[in-house]
Amino acid sequence: MALSSAASFMISNTFAGVSYQDGINPLTISTTRFILPAIALVFLLKFLKINLTLSKRTGLICILLGVITVIYTIALLNAIELLPFAIAILIFYLFPVLTGLTLSILGLKKLTLRMGVTTLIAFLGLALALGVEFINLNGLGMIYALIAALGLASVSIISSQLMNKKDPRIITLHICVYATLVLSCICLATGKLALPVTLHGWTNVMISQIFYAYAMISFFIAISLIGAGDTTFYSNFEPILAVASGFLFLGQNLVMLQYVGIFIVVIALFLSENKSKSN
Repeated sequence: MALSSAASFMISNTFAGVSYQDGINPLTISTTRFILPAIALVFLLKFLKINLTLSKRTGLICILLGVITVIYTIALLNAIELLPFAIAILIFYLFPVLTGLTLSILGLKKLTLRMGVTTLIAFLGLALALGVEFINLNGLGMIYALIAALGLASVSIISSQLMNKKDPRIITLHICVYATLVLSCICLATGKLALPVTLHGWTNVMISQIFYAYAMISFFIAISLIGAGDTTFYSNFEPILAVASGFLFLGQNLVMLQYVGIFIVVIALFLSENKSKSN
């Protein structure tokens, strides 16, 4: 489920990027992408006759998670605007490392040597696969990317603790609702609401939103099943799929080091999977 979530995030972001050519902007995409998973979860939970309400304490934590989600979403958009795409994504994908380290520091998960090594191997492979070149870097952009990484790591860790006692689908629903409300206020206040101007654009947006809905729901369910550390680690699969899809479908050329990087990440994922099975 974690791997399918990563793949769906990649597909969603790909179609979102294509839709920018038809009038919509990144802020509008971010504002609207939490609506569909919220609607889907409401219908599902109502069908299953599951109470949608949360205790006051849990509800307040979900509001916090919604706000953090907004912060890291906007920070990532700013990072991508200020930095080369590969650099922004590489820094953002420190979030699996940050998640594992924080869980270890808090005593929520033991950081084994194998876990540390496979995480570092995956990060090295990701840097090679993205073809990262550390030249003419924008300091503010790097800070934005790091804030985005810290934000997603925080959401993953805090939500994992909530989901020990609560249905992950209810937690996900509340995060989506609060994130949508905050982003809608930002979008309206800045006057940057922009809808697609063509049928092609609307089609791309809808495909993007459908895959994002599945990706987000399955991401939090995966956290409830295998924990925040393992789920975020498998998220390394997303940028690798993005590079591979660019090669297969967009005719983008890869250099040898990028092939090596993809191979390294796959090996790291394989080693981690063997570790999980042996445990």
